[in-house]
Amino acid sequence: MYDDAEDAHEAGTKALKALYEFGIHPRERGASEKTGDLEVEVFGHTISNPIGTSAGIDKHAEIPTPLLALGPAVIEIGGATPYPQDGNPRPRVFRLPSQKALINRYGLNSEGADIVAMRLRQRVREFAYSMGFGIDENAEQKVLDGEAGVPPGSLVVGKLMAVQVAKNKFTPDDDIEAVKRDYVYCVEALARYADVIVVNVSSPNTPGLRGLQKVEPLTNILTGVVGAAKNTRRKTKPAVMVKVSPDEDSEEEVAGICDAVWQSGVDGVIVGNTTKRRPDPLPAGYRMPDKEAAALLEQGGYSGPQLFDRTVSLVKRYRRTLDEGGRQKSQPALDASYSSDDEPPKPTGGPPSGDNPENTLIERIEATVKRDKANLKKPSEEGETSSSSQPLIRLPARNNPFSSKSDVTDSSQALSASTHLDQLPLISDEDASFPLKASRKLEDSKPSSSSSSSPSSTPQKVIFATGGITNGKQALEVLNAGASVAQIYTAMIFGGVGTVSRIKKEMREEMKKDGKRRP
Repeated sequence: MYDDAEDAHEAGTKALKALYEFGIHPRERGASEKTGDLEVEVFGHTISNPIGTSAGIDKHAEIPTPLLALGPAVIEIGGATPYPQDGNPRPRVFRLPSQKALINRYGLNSEGADIVAMRLRQRVREFAYSMGFGIDENAEQKVLDGEAGVPPGSLVVGKLMAVQVAKNKFTPDDDIEAVKRDYVYCVEALARYADVIVVNVSSPNTPGLRGLQKVEPLTNILTGVVGAAKNTRRKTKPAVMVKVSPDEDSEEEVAGICDAVWQSGVDGVIVGNTTKRRPDPLPAGYRMPDKEAAALLEQGGYSGPQLFDRTVSLVKRYRRTLDEGGRQKSQPALDASYSSDDEPPKPTGGPPSGDNPENTLIERIEATVKRDKANLKKPSEEGETSSSSQPLIRLPARNNPFSSKSDVTDSSQALSASTHLDQLPLISDEDASFPLKASRKLEDSKPSSSSSSSPSSTPQKVIFATGGITNGKQALEVLNAGASVAQIYTAMIFGGVGTVSRIKKEMREEMKKDGKRRP
């Protein structure tokens, strides 16, 4: 046993890494996912199940492959900052075993985006070598361009890897251009190796970070990130999501974040992070041991089962508000000051980049769709699989981003942050049940230039949910609330390597018990 929870975490990471090198690592066994009963569609990819792990489990990209082997279809590594930083002094992680909860104040400790990128690049090259492509830069590019038939981040069919990025603690919060350069630098370094880029503006342990969730600075930062992601040097581009705080939950704050999402062109939102609040113990009236009661007074973000109800409520609110579309009818132009052909500049401060707010949402969508469709590879065999073999867990209200059911094609393009109009599924009224058997046929038409920037003419934003999810019933509840993926963190810390498998088993039992579930 370790007195310091961080020491225990590091020991577990080293053990997983060592066991993987000898091929004796813990992994999910059996063929339960071959039935496809838990499949969901995210950013145009059919992933094997809707369970993911949150950032913090693998901060430095040391164990992405062993982590994927435990059963989640989405993992989130990081967060990574431009320069290495130590974070806050130790001890900075505190366990509350009676509550199966944690308090942490890591402060975004990071080895730096360049080190994380180096590890991920080595992982891709080793995979390329195993596929017979070689181990040089050309072999790496073949894998990233989809020639191996796997997503370029996860390197596993039916799974995705998200990479979280953040600013350095010493970057002035009031210099938004400097802050944006921090995030863009990380994207330039890491986006090649990610299926999803996650922008962290919600850690409670970095002073001033949550202030970046105000609509104007957030829009500016996210616009720069989206522009950098679209310049990623590979044929398909990573999706971009923003991770938001559960504490900034007023109607004005939620609406402002959703405005920033729509104006910047971000693809989705991760709803939830640790909270500064201290919930009452469970069960009601329980008196915590003295050691845990003292830990409860420590500064930092709280994560545990008590956050679940709040997570569900926030997912519903973000789903509703995002579906209403942004209050603004135009978007700033993408930050084009960073070229994928150039070495990304280290953030040093400098003049504003001067975003152009004049283009309309539809004009921007049409331009980026036209540009990126020309660069995409042909659909894979997976994308052309017939609808009868593709049962999906999806919710009709959040997965039908189109107002029309016409012009359906049979192709399914690879992941791209900028081609969702050609990637998101069309769901018919008769498919409005949960779980669903739904076609992967995709809408091929584009919105006309005369249409508005409402959700009826643009693809729906994706939501991942994290916070207090500990079992399969709760995972189904957040999916029904409007999320596409349920992410876990504390449940895995206390439940161990079999947690994801247990949650998926419980999901199947709930689905079998309740029959077809409607949201």
